[in-house]
Amino acid sequence: MFISSPPKVTTLEVWSRLPDRFRKPKLTEWSKVNQGGRASDSFLEGPVFDEVGNLFVTDIPHGRVFRIDQKSEWDLVAQWDGQPNGMKFMNATELLITDYANGLMALDTKSGVVRPYLTSKNSEQFKGLNDLTFDSNGNLYFTDQGQTGLHDPTGRVYRLSPAGKLEQLLSNVPSPNGITLSKDERFLFVAATRGNCVWRMPLLLDGSISKTGQFFTSYGPSGPDGLAINDEGHLLIANPGLAYIWILNHLAEPIEILKGISGTSLTNLAFGGKENKIIYCTDSTNGQIMIAKLDIPGITIHRPT
Repeated sequence: MFISSPPKVTTLEVWSRLPDRFRKPKLTEWSKVNQGGRASDSFLEGPVFDEVGNLFVTDIPHGRVFRIDQKSEWDLVAQWDGQPNGMKFMNATELLITDYANGLMALDTKSGVVRPYLTSKNSEQFKGLNDLTFDSNGNLYFTDQGQTGLHDPTGRVYRLSPAGKLEQLLSNVPSPNGITLSKDERFLFVAATRGNCVWRMPLLLDGSISKTGQFFTSYGPSGPDGLAINDEGHLLIANPGLAYIWILNHLAEPIEILKGISGTSLTNLAFGGKENKIIYCTDSTNGQIMIAKLDIPGITIHRPT
């Protein structure tokens, strides 16, 4: 790969850590498969901010959603028999969540009540949902990862319209994970984790896709995970196996690398803080949130009202 100049390197700092009162190591069905059979006290994912600056994160193996206020105080919002992962706000108080075990779930952050939103496609269960994003028209894009990979490249990407029409856009992705749109919404990016790359697909005027290609190739033991876009249209990629956040220009050249400290696993990310210029990353393995201050603000994703 030709890079016009060496990328800037920034070290992420620990901002907050899951309090010990919420850490009870347990062997769950999720950790049996996804953590090599190890008991886990948490696996944080899905960071997203509300309108007043609270950060919400999921805990996959224990079916929990936490709220972290601006003083870094943690509260348990909800817990249910599920495996919640990515989240986005549908309105000021309601989160839409990709639940690996149950499909799309809606959470009222005020009451803590969780309800099914979309649990199947034509009575067929999903493989295991992972992440989601909205466009400016209210269309929802989400990934159906399951246990797919290079051995079984059958992961799916869906679009759900505000009217409830569900369309399958892709059915051949080796582990579709993070998902986001380009700033102008002309392209959809999907992290193909087990392919160790990010796919880029044009969205045509009729809503269909065409000529999907591989935009970026990484390396290492675990490929791209969560994705985000900044105000310059640069793509940010959480790469847990490297403990990196790649920041790519429009040619997929790394222009900055945010590095976690040794032993961290950076799975997902969200912009927040003053002027939306702080990136918040889930270090899932250690149950903590890491941050870095950036020069370019991020784009906040939510369903338009």
